[in-house]
Amino acid sequence: MLSKDFILDSKSISKLATRGLTLEAIKSQINDSIDLFLELSRAQGLNIVRRQGQYYFDTKYISIKDAEFCIVDIETNGSKIDKHQIIEIAAVKVKNGKIIDMFESFIYTKEINPHISDITGIFAKDTQDAPDLKTIMMEFKLFLGDSILIAHDVKFDYRFISLSMQKIGLEPLLNRSLCSLALAERTVVSYRYALSYLNDTFNLNPNATHHRAMSDVLTTYGLFLLSLENCTESLNNVEDLIKFSKEAKRLKRPKIDPLLKVEEEIEVSS
Repeated sequence: MLSKDFILDSKSISKLATRGLTLEAIKSQINDSIDLFLELSRAQGLNIVRRQGQYYFDTKYISIKDAEFCIVDIETNGSKIDKHQIIEIAAVKVKNGKIIDMFESFIYTKEINPHISDITGIFAKDTQDAPDLKTIMMEFKLFLGDSILIAHDVKFDYRFISLSMQKIGLEPLLNRSLCSLALAERTVVSYRYALSYLNDTFNLNPNATHHRAMSDVLTTYGLFLLSLENCTESLNNVEDLIKFSKEAKRLKRPKIDPLLKVEEEIEVSS
């Protein structure tokens, strides 16, 4: 996923991820020098490199094993960025299947809708001693760096985090992203793909507390590992994985909910 503020058009972005883009094509769309454009992109989490006269996302040359992924989850006190904010954020950095770093924090807020508290178990009093949004967004940006951002249904998390950064004066995110839900649909057979259902089916996180940021991050981490393990395609780099998650055929879902069947069998046996 790329911010709408990224200066290149969608066709050029596609070429950066695949067969490359010429210097002339980039220059025709930017007002600054190529060096400044590359530096500004890098500052927003996106590395563009030159190979044999063409420009590419560096993720086209990074293997999945060597890549640094950042699995993220946020809890918010509503869905509208102009009225609401992030109240909890958590993330783990993953390299070669292993967690190498962690980030977690409440974010101060004056109020949380009772409905949100019912879902998350988070109350305004839980955030009273937490850092404010500006502090956490600046810290998280440093933590994220140029990692590939992963979330379950990534569009919401990516957009809300990016807009939150803009809200406190930072530039929008440009990091490459990967949707764990979309990847799971192509690698894991399931009746449903909600994170809680997948956890019930595959026991991804035995100590899960759904709708809490770090718990959902660890569940998504387990799902990511399972998806990579189940993937039979030959994927040479991160861009291959991103493309596979968007374009590969989705697996056929069972017609009957297996978990419901198990529950019925337990009831009959008891």
